[in-house]
Amino acid sequence: MEKRYRLRFYGTVQGVGFRFTASHTANMYRLTGYVKNEYDGSVTCEVQGRQEDIEQFIAAIYRGRFIEVDRIDKTQLEVDDAERSFEVRH
Repeated sequence: MEKRYRLRFYGTVQGVGFRFTASHTANMYRLTGYVKNEYDGSVTCEVQGRQEDIEQFIAAIYRGRFIEVDRIDKTQLEVDDAERSFEVRH
């Protein structure tokens, strides 16, 4: 059963390859959604897929080489059945 979450990452998350890491990792776990930088220095990411794959995605973000996540705000959303890919938004 698929789930969808909006994740807002805070910490050292811009200018450290976060969006590339998120995109690569999402594709590795076959997740759909998007990632984008916010004006306040945080990063918003919506991910959709199997719960265990989403958890692996989050764990991989924490292991990112220069990424330092202080906290994540997590909100469950309705699944988007039409979504087919993961994109980096600007």
